[in-house]
Amino acid sequence: MAGQDTSTMRDLLSRQREAFTAARPEGLDVRRDRIRRAIALLRENSEALCNAMSADFGNRSPHQSMITDVAGTVSFGKYCLKHLDKWSRAEKRHVQFPLGLLGAKAELRYEPKGVIGILSPWNFPVNLSFGPLMQVLAAGNRAMIKPSEFTEKTSDLSAELCAKYFDESEVAFVTGGPEVAHEFSSLPFDHLVFTGSTATGRKVMEAAAANLCPVTLELGGKSPVFLGRGANLEQAGERIAMGKMMNAGQICLAPDYMYVPQDQEDAAIAAVELGVHRMYPSLLENDDYASVVTDRHFDRLKGLVEDARDKGAEVIEVNPGKEDFSGTNARKMPLTILRNVTDEMQAMQEEIFGPVLPVKTYRDVGEAIDYVNQRDRPLGLYYFGTNAGEREQVLTRTISGGVTVNDVIFHVSMDDLPFGGVGPSGIGSYHGVEGFREFSHARSVYTQPKIDVAKLGGFKPPYGAATEKAVRGLMK
Repeated sequence: MAGQDTSTMRDLLSRQREAFTAARPEGLDVRRDRIRRAIALLRENSEALCNAMSADFGNRSPHQSMITDVAGTVSFGKYCLKHLDKWSRAEKRHVQFPLGLLGAKAELRYEPKGVIGILSPWNFPVNLSFGPLMQVLAAGNRAMIKPSEFTEKTSDLSAELCAKYFDESEVAFVTGGPEVAHEFSSLPFDHLVFTGSTATGRKVMEAAAANLCPVTLELGGKSPVFLGRGANLEQAGERIAMGKMMNAGQICLAPDYMYVPQDQEDAAIAAVELGVHRMYPSLLENDDYASVVTDRHFDRLKGLVEDARDKGAEVIEVNPGKEDFSGTNARKMPLTILRNVTDEMQAMQEEIFGPVLPVKTYRDVGEAIDYVNQRDRPLGLYYFGTNAGEREQVLTRTISGGVTVNDVIFHVSMDDLPFGGVGPSGIGSYHGVEGFREFSHARSVYTQPKIDVAKLGGFKPPYGAATEKAVRGLMK
């Protein structure tokens, strides 16, 4: 993949910023037009984009790509169009007594920041490029997008299509490898959005800090699943299996490990296995099941399993069709359950990002809560159960970016809920009104009345009795 050099990217940023400044103020109709063009790009090229994603992965279901990357992003664009008027309306704010009576006014205006950089990952290459873009455009900004080099065909096609639907002063793709990504994150954007690993997120934030560029970091971590004692195990098992095997587990919100009551461990594992058998009777020739994206990532996942095995874990390979995976280069990996895991195992130390599911057991749910609280705050947390008291104990005593109750991952698909992490799992959020505000500058505007407020309030020298009276009033 050919990439742009630093001077070319800086020139592009300069042109976008100049165009942004010259066009101020732009009406909401211009924002709507840009969102509609982004929607049209996805609608009119959905098949080509799905084919590109499948080619990049080696195998990826076009149906899955349509749901997760194309249709879901189109739906989010429509959501932004629906709420744009309300989001962009100035808010009246309160002024201290008696300023309001004297004619003072205060309001908050949500104004565009300028040029936003979007660093998007490979696991959902269309969704995580065009999803943030919808709200970046809704907020009135221009955008430069650097997609992942691991999904080269999708990145190149996205860049080609973007040039047809947008002038490069509005939206432009920048392609290239890790060096280009590093230089991209060092550009003086007005805001930078990054989706990817926590380790890379730290480097992106460090690069952005040199420009005092605000960042939105959508990272990951080890998102736990709590199985309560009253959980419907058959239902929970199938839903956990679906979340762990969709995109071959290459999802930042995939359930990373499962915490189950000690006396229900066998039943819980059997329920997950049953879910796999129902959804994926075979894997190797099954177009519904995605491949792991690269040999390097595949080898890393195999290494996690072998490390766990070497350190005493029981390895359960869920292989419904009893297929032989040893003689294939398809990079397909069956769901692999790890029992008897310990914290010394790599699978319990790093985000898995693949179809490997460690299982831990608890005697009391408080043990599981304490375990989660002793580690980095996760991007997602999942609770299955019918006991409201137990559910609230889990939710009120833990902290995570978001929560899905009685399923996994689904909270990210709610357009009106903000999506983001906490600390190592992320900074900031988008989706919902919060996303519009993330990419806007909340500009305070105060209008002073004609009367000399400073003199009336005793704030103007020479200080005296009026000053002392004002201070006493403020201190009451």
